[in-house]
Amino acid sequence: MTLIDSRPGIAAVWDAVAAETGVPIDSALVVSRLGPPLATEAAAWFPPDRVDEVVALYRRLYPGLAIEPTSHLPGVVDAIAAVHKAGGKVLVITAKNGPHAQLHVDHLGLEVDDLVGGVWAEEKGAVLREHGASIYVGDHLGDVRGAKFAGATAVAVTTGPYAAEELSAEGADVVLQELTEFPAWLENHLATA
Repeated sequence: MTLIDSRPGIAAVWDAVAAETGVPIDSALVVSRLGPPLATEAAAWFPPDRVDEVVALYRRLYPGLAIEPTSHLPGVVDAIAAVHKAGGKVLVITAKNGPHAQLHVDHLGLEVDDLVGGVWAEEKGAVLREHGASIYVGDHLGDVRGAKFAGATAVAVTTGPYAAEELSAEGADVVLQELTEFPAWLENHLATA
């Protein structure tokens, strides 16, 4: 919920998982708390001995159900362009499975320079350090923790599950309502850095 709105597709996949397994899953609840790894969500609905099976089923169903209904969030194209205009690189770091995240990037034509999937919270911070990133934009408390772990500026957007106050309390350096505000913030940030 930082760059794309994948909620409709993710809900469709969880609905299909429920239909195939016979286990009731509240897909609206699932998409209200996106961010953590897939296995974490699967464990909310299935016993531990079925989590790997459900993760595999979800990943098998995902390309056919989740890519097409996904859209980019307002401002994402201009935010990416602003980073490139400033001479930076756009690195997408996500808890989502990397190949699935790449399908979204390709489908929406987002001009990202690199993508790392399958990492969460402080793990994202390790990736940020490896790539020498100085700014990380995210919508989740885990994203703020990842930025802080890396010593990067934590820019939070309220397009995900958390309000501005919660993101600030977690340590976000700046909170934007959405990515439409990012180009102006970046320009000002670089001018005063």
